[in-house]
Amino acid sequence: MSVRDLIIVGAGPSGLSAAIAAKRRGLDYQVLEQGTLVNSIYRFPPQMIFFTTPELLEVGGLPFVSPYEKPTRGEALRYYRRVVDTYDLQIAFDETVLSIQVEDDAGTSAGGDDSRVFAIETESGGGRRIRYARMVVLAIGYFDRPNRLNVPGEDLPHVHHFYGEPHPYYRRRVVIVGGGNSAAESALDLFRAGASVALVHRRAELKSTIKYWVRPDIENRIKEGSIAARFNTCLTEIRSTSVVLRTGTAVEELAADAVFLLVGYHADWDLMAAAGVAMNERRVPAYDPATFETNVPGLFVAGGALAGMDTSNIFIENGRFHGEKIVEVIAERL
Repeated sequence: MSVRDLIIVGAGPSGLSAAIAAKRRGLDYQVLEQGTLVNSIYRFPPQMIFFTTPELLEVGGLPFVSPYEKPTRGEALRYYRRVVDTYDLQIAFDETVLSIQVEDDAGTSAGGDDSRVFAIETESGGGRRIRYARMVVLAIGYFDRPNRLNVPGEDLPHVHHFYGEPHPYYRRRVVIVGGGNSAAESALDLFRAGASVALVHRRAELKSTIKYWVRPDIENRIKEGSIAARFNTCLTEIRSTSVVLRTGTAVEELAADAVFLLVGYHADWDLMAAAGVAMNERRVPAYDPATFETNVPGLFVAGGALAGMDTSNIFIENGRFHGEKIVEVIAERL
């Protein structure tokens, strides 16, 4: 069987950084991406503006030039396309990793460290295949899997876990659940597009991590009543034209034509657990901070894959360096 040196799962900034480092060191590598290039950024709302400056989004030493202090989603997509073209990276798109198992070169259960390889089962275009590699980097991010409230009605067609364009909700009644950047920016965008917006948050106030230029805007809109807010409130049920809210012991039914559950996202914990990666109670994988290697020898985590439930600690700004460090370790071993 053909065995590569390295398979990188995920074509986000961390995965691209690892791929560039692998190519520079002459490793036989392949990037597998379940969606499109930088899939998480692609799924951001079109009007999204980054919190950071362009140079902090750079990978591989390729300059990110922008006329703006804060780059836009569109600029980021163009930049990462240029990264792939500049370094001619090997990426298989629309190929989903289903499982990662350790075998030996003969295809049986793993023996010594010299013979162990990873068998990565993938699906693409309705077909399945097995790819083999001596090392694996999980740069899978966390934006593809939304946190669920697990309330009745969550799977109704007018309920969404991602926000995109405001136009379809003009003169519609929209309920947004969440208290972070996604909820605040979506609420403002919908309000200015003519929607009637209610923001529901289980805490007493909005999160402290909201962008500094967004916070006064959303707070003033709530204060003046342009955006209705329910703090210390939980959504308990979603119905076809309304939601049921609970504030303490009080229950309220609020009209809703659309519902956005913007309460965060998480990495593919099931994939990691099935591969043998240990995780703590916060779902942070066990890994060596110096090498990013998990408790499974040869299996590494990068970027959002190591965030667990605390996703506010991992950004492109710091995650983009993980891949280069990991490949340095891999190259020394190989």
